[in-house]
Amino acid sequence: MPAAEIAPVSGTSFGPEWALLLAACSVSPKREALDCIPLLLTQLGSWKSVLSLADKHGVLSLLHQALSRGACEVPVEVLRELKDRYHANLHKSLFLSRELIRILDCLGQLGIEAMPYKGLALAEQIYGDMALRQSGDIDLLIRPQDLSRIKEAVRDLGYTPHDQLSPAEERAYLRSGYECSFDSPAGRNLLEVQWAIQPRFYTVEVDMEALFQRGVTVTVAGRPMKTLSPEDQILILSVHAAKHVWGRLIWLCDIARIAQLPNLNWKWIEREATTLGIARILRVTFDLARRFAHSPVPASLRTTEDQQASALADEVAVQFVSGNAPDVESLAYFRLMMRLRERRADRMRFLRRLALTPGPNEWKAVRLPASLFPLYRLVRLSRLAARFARI
Repeated sequence: MPAAEIAPVSGTSFGPEWALLLAACSVSPKREALDCIPLLLTQLGSWKSVLSLADKHGVLSLLHQALSRGACEVPVEVLRELKDRYHANLHKSLFLSRELIRILDCLGQLGIEAMPYKGLALAEQIYGDMALRQSGDIDLLIRPQDLSRIKEAVRDLGYTPHDQLSPAEERAYLRSGYECSFDSPAGRNLLEVQWAIQPRFYTVEVDMEALFQRGVTVTVAGRPMKTLSPEDQILILSVHAAKHVWGRLIWLCDIARIAQLPNLNWKWIEREATTLGIARILRVTFDLARRFAHSPVPASLRTTEDQQASALADEVAVQFVSGNAPDVESLAYFRLMMRLRERRADRMRFLRRLALTPGPNEWKAVRLPASLFPLYRLVRLSRLAARFARI
């Protein structure tokens, strides 16, 4: 089916700008999506809108790949801009590759295992070309007990923590948070190390040690390194996309391409999703990947198995196309996160932890001595109450 005819929700349709992006990003083995590009080009209202949309959704390189094949007429200045952005992304990818290898070598010499995921490792694993995925920063999965040593190690490489926490705050954050960001002379938040997949209040209890044990080897800039297995990629990337309400097309492209890899253990994926309580999240993710990346959906993951998942996918699809980013501090967002969980126990844990888990915002808002650190729970409750009272 041509991309222009696909509707995110019954009764709606994509404009030509959106349809062009989806055709360029399609993983369908048929050529229908690509073959409709010449027609779509005649319907475009603004190339500036296309480039802006592609940049926002992280798919400029995929658009460049689709339009530079010479099968359609594209203004010379547009092709030039796409080529320039492609090369700029390639240069950044090469820089980040050098930094990633420096960091892994440094940590390896200290006997610290770290596993890159998303970013460069994902680009090589599923696209086979680091330049086909827009580069942002370096993401590393680590073990929580290694954080203090990693901070010291990367400091010698020019990386300093973005937020300075007291010893008591850091101990609490290791239990309730999930990442530490580092700045370098080359940019802010250039490195992120994560000892969990999400903050604890999201109640997705992933066994990080098992992720390391199931890791597979990928080569980035000639350097072999371990990253998540494809099966774990599907689960972890789906959870990550759900946390951000599937706000970028590239995340759905990633899922769609991983799903095409041979010999995926779908039974294990489904069983693990059920164990983690994220089966509904997985169903919504694949429904969206079907709508926006032409990805086939395994029978057991279709939203017909869960009508709530089908309704959620409709809601998210409309919001996705409209470009209205969700307020992740809003009551509507927290309600959505609860509706995405199929188990009542997970929804209740989410509410309880959301209300009672203080974090950096509370620590910055009120300065308490270490002896009164437990009182930050009250600070958290009062700040939430004040926020929702304004709604």
